[in-house]
Amino acid sequence: MNRKPGLHPRNRHQHRYDFAALKQSCPALASYVRLSPQGEETVDFADPQAVKTLNQALLAHFYGVKHWAIPDGFLCPPVPGRADYLHHLADLLAEGNGGALPTQASVLDIGVGANCIYPLIGQHEYGWRFTGSETHDEAFRSAQAIIEGNPGLSRFIRLRRQKRADAIFEGIIHKNELYDATLCNPPFHDSAQSAQAGSERKRRNLGLGESAALNFGGQQQELWCEGGEVAFISKMIAESKNFSRQVLWFTSLVSKGDNLPALYRVLQQTGAVKVVKKEMSQGQKQSRFIAWSFQNDAQRERWAQNRFR
Repeated sequence: MNRKPGLHPRNRHQHRYDFAALKQSCPALASYVRLSPQGEETVDFADPQAVKTLNQALLAHFYGVKHWAIPDGFLCPPVPGRADYLHHLADLLAEGNGGALPTQASVLDIGVGANCIYPLIGQHEYGWRFTGSETHDEAFRSAQAIIEGNPGLSRFIRLRRQKRADAIFEGIIHKNELYDATLCNPPFHDSAQSAQAGSERKRRNLGLGESAALNFGGQQQELWCEGGEVAFISKMIAESKNFSRQVLWFTSLVSKGDNLPALYRVLQQTGAVKVVKKEMSQGQKQSRFIAWSFQNDAQRERWAQNRFR
């Protein structure tokens, strides 16, 4: 089978989808599978329901998630790319752990979303414990239903509602709690108009009319915020200083490489001791996340000795 270029070596999605296996794991997928002009099985990636059902099949087949559903209009995440973030994050944690991948990590997912995708993959792949924060009531209920619909997950994944729209870590990280890492997929548009323009570009690329639904969906808080991702991540960096002793690594996706210089300046001003950039690639799509810590090399090594060994 053809290998997908750029994915992390531990990513389970290195090759073309095995639709026979996926249909066996999720029989509902069968009604969406069709033959491409080349005679190969595929789905219509312009069909939101087909994409959602494909995700159900991927999560069931590769990650043992038997129940996964999200409300219409919420973000339907690309599973291979989300898995890549977690694998690269595991490598980052291993760097301070003698190269050994930690199996006892505790991770905070900022904006867990209706799909709960990072905790589902990270718990299965590494056995990590997750706390997911969420501001949106319907997204919170959806993520909770996914956890409750898969026996055993509630021992590893818990959710906390962020009641303050202007806060990220405040109210979520409790006193005396420790997290080995935080992760986040921030809203990257700076306005509703920018998000709409991005949606229109994707519609055109998929050959869809203006009235067609988007295959990936997304609510306002998932897609845009005032100032875009630079403003959101800058706020996250500023607030992270208050939790510098409770978190080893703070991390966030950065959709646009051009935004990195501004974020590096904020990190320097905030006093981050260590800053790392992890590049990721899924085919033609390039992405990255940045990570920062307020602890020096010796402190990070002691942290790993106490937490991972």
